[in-house]
Amino acid sequence: MPATGCMAPNDLAAVFDETPRMEFGASLVRTLIAGQFPQWADLPVVPVEPQGWCNRTFRLGETMSVRLPSAHRYVRQVEKEHRFLPALAPKLPLPVPAPLAIGKPAGDYPWPWSVYGWLDGESALIAKVDDKNRFAEDLAGFLYALQAIDATDGPPAGVHNFFRGGSLAVYDAQTRDAVAALHGEIDAEAALAVWEAALASTWTQTPVWVHGDVAAGNLLVRDGLLRAVIDFGSLGVGDPACDLAICWAFLDGRSRATFRAALPLDEATWARGRGWALWKALITIAGAADRQSPAAAEARSVLDTVIASHFGNS
Repeated sequence: MPATGCMAPNDLAAVFDETPRMEFGASLVRTLIAGQFPQWADLPVVPVEPQGWCNRTFRLGETMSVRLPSAHRYVRQVEKEHRFLPALAPKLPLPVPAPLAIGKPAGDYPWPWSVYGWLDGESALIAKVDDKNRFAEDLAGFLYALQAIDATDGPPAGVHNFFRGGSLAVYDAQTRDAVAALHGEIDAEAALAVWEAALASTWTQTPVWVHGDVAAGNLLVRDGLLRAVIDFGSLGVGDPACDLAICWAFLDGRSRATFRAALPLDEATWARGRGWALWKALITIAGAADRQSPAAAEARSVLDTVIASHFGNS
């Protein structure tokens, strides 16, 4: 069942672990490949841009990619993806990463890592999306299909996916701290109204599969269309609200309405979705060394959109 937010202190410590991420490049990946998969040792290794936060990704030859956790807190995700993605993939309308091999810790790299099949496309962060309305339809169709798959044996929300699919109460203190830190810079009263509305309900239906990190950076675009969904490290089962944040973080007015219409979820679930978007926007702004940076400015825009949506019920 979804998490309730009542966790042991060590669980909270794992969720909010800020141990620095490991930095490394293609040379380390070449060494790992040569030592464990010599059949691929002659293939070029090239960093993928833009890089993700939880993992470093490299293209291996023309048909594969290598993905390595950047910190210990992401290591649990390796085995999980290899276990569940092959079972989910045939039931989804868009391609997802196909696990090919698991690498072992070796030399200067202390954790397990993965080799996947390569998926063509550019991140929606940088690619041109020809029609956001069509994009919203395709993404909603993917999430609808994901939520329809039997989740009986799936992993409940927990430390492995930072409680995506679980209760927003896990992030209550962090959210309120961010609002306090931004006093005078944002409409704190409005932000807290959105947050309180999100906390007012819980998912009471059967847990469903959640991707856990439906963000533009994890959606691949080719020829202007959504072509694949990647990075299932936050995969789990529980409340689908966590997968709705992109509605306000990336979509616009018309495409947002299309996305909402295509997913048969109640108003309370959309309110919790706004809560997930609000939390991410607030911690991004509050955590920015430069509050005028592009990332902070984008997060402010998302925050404004979420607040406007809450009061306009859209």
